[in-house]
Amino acid sequence: MTEFAFAPLVASTREALASAPDGAGVHTFRVTSRQTAGLRSEARIRTFALGVDEPPSLGGADTAPNPVEYALLALASCQEITYRLHADHLGVPLDGVAVSLEGDIDLRGFFGVDRSVRPGFREIRGTVRLDSPAPHAELERLKAHVDAHCPVLDLLSSETPVAIALEAPTPA
Repeated sequence: MTEFAFAPLVASTREALASAPDGAGVHTFRVTSRQTAGLRSEARIRTFALGVDEPPSLGGADTAPNPVEYALLALASCQEITYRLHADHLGVPLDGVAVSLEGDIDLRGFFGVDRSVRPGFREIRGTVRLDSPAPHAELERLKAHVDAHCPVLDLLSSETPVAIALEAPTPA
């Protein structure tokens, strides 16, 4: 990888956002999804089409990853991106980054068996592997910075207000 390739991008973006009026840094991301057959859904993100399904053990046909697998993927790839951008910004040499994650869900919550059980992840565990000649203390400083600025880590570890409206046909 090219060393410090993203430092100018981060610096110019930080400068532009710091001098912009409040709210100018807000960017809206969008996704649409529609169930097509059984538990399979087709999602659209910008110009990309993604399949979503469940494994047979959860009633699906196993034609695509399931939503919680995409959540883990979102966290893993967001960590990688945040490490790459912020390593360059902080001047920490980074030749590569890889993330492995796993999460536990108690299906009693999803299937409504026990109201005291959350339907989401009970815990997410993982490892970040950095390929870098930097001293360990510098990599720890980078990790703290990444953990403080990774959007998906924040999304999963902090409470986020969510408002989902129901749009249903009016009965005749």
